[in-house]
Amino acid sequence: MEDKEQTPDGDVSRRKFLVASAAVAAGVVASSRPALAQAPAAPAGKLHVKALPREIFIDHGLNQETRLETLRGYVTPASHFFVRNHTNTPVLDLGAWRLRVEGNAIERPREFRFDDLLRLPSRSVTCFVECAGNGRGFFGEFMGKVASGTQWRLGAIGVAEWTGVPLGAVLELAGVKRDTPRDILNVLVEGLDSVKVNRPISLTKALEDDTLLAYAMNGEPVAPDHGFPLRAIVPGWVGINNIKWVGRIEVRDSVIEVPTTTRSYVLEGPDYPSKVVLRQQVIKSALALPWGATLPAGPQRLRGFAWSPAGRISKVEVSTDRGTNWRPAALREPNVARAWTRWDIEWDARPGEHVIITRATDDQGATQPASVKWNAQGYGYNVPVPHPVKVV
Repeated sequence: MEDKEQTPDGDVSRRKFLVASAAVAAGVVASSRPALAQAPAAPAGKLHVKALPREIFIDHGLNQETRLETLRGYVTPASHFFVRNHTNTPVLDLGAWRLRVEGNAIERPREFRFDDLLRLPSRSVTCFVECAGNGRGFFGEFMGKVASGTQWRLGAIGVAEWTGVPLGAVLELAGVKRDTPRDILNVLVEGLDSVKVNRPISLTKALEDDTLLAYAMNGEPVAPDHGFPLRAIVPGWVGINNIKWVGRIEVRDSVIEVPTTTRSYVLEGPDYPSKVVLRQQVIKSALALPWGATLPAGPQRLRGFAWSPAGRISKVEVSTDRGTNWRPAALREPNVARAWTRWDIEWDARPGEHVIITRATDDQGATQPASVKWNAQGYGYNVPVPHPVKVV
């Protein structure tokens, strides 16, 4: 599911040509020298640009949760991809857009135009982007103690094929000083939304081949609600690191502390003597049915998704009797590490109230746990969820 390209700088590879062609259709790029234009604007008084029909999304205001039962196929189309915003979707003028790379660990501060990035060798990576708080609503629902923030169930996730420039290639052009520490959070990526959301990752993570500055999503220009013209893709890490509308990157020789590492996106609460800054996501699984679904009696094929931040899913187990007995589900290809797999299982549904539970294991040995510690901001809930279903 990956596509590495080894084209010389300045060449337009086939992949880039396809991306540029897709952008032409959207009025973004006209050739290898783009006819720069503005992204589509949000309708007056609206928070978002794209349509958000209630049959596809659960409305949380700024945030929009995907109804997983509406997904077909492996990748999530932009039309169905969840939205996590901190403010209204910004509408950026590509002609005025620049990417600045700077900081005291950078030897040659640089400024890039969009077409500068298109000329660099590209890479495509299929992975999930998942809000750090996905599953937050279950802290209140099953632990009896509500955590702050959007009360997501499990629809704050999407898998896409992202195409762009490896972040490491951009940092190489700017020159990272040799003695820069690699495992502290010292590479800050910042967005151009009105509150300039930003968050640092480690230099080690920044230099991974799959960490991208993406300009295409599923072969089309990244849509405004998902980061036009450029967003960070940091596979396996919590969603806040996948900064949208990127405009600045700063690399320092010391830890970068910002509100998203000191006040938010940290584990804190009675079981955490000191705050723990979130990095990697956790393994999860979900049943692709509405919450409290009603099904007709008789043979049913249950289906869903399972995903891990560290590897491929090796097993999904399903219980249709509240966890007393478990059966293995069939895993469907593709099954991409740090993306997800689709699973399904046959069930003879008998009339009555039922609870269906799913549990995933990955090829690194991680399994969904029987319990998690409560934390004030509601991160990391990955206990197997008892999903209510009524059969009539």
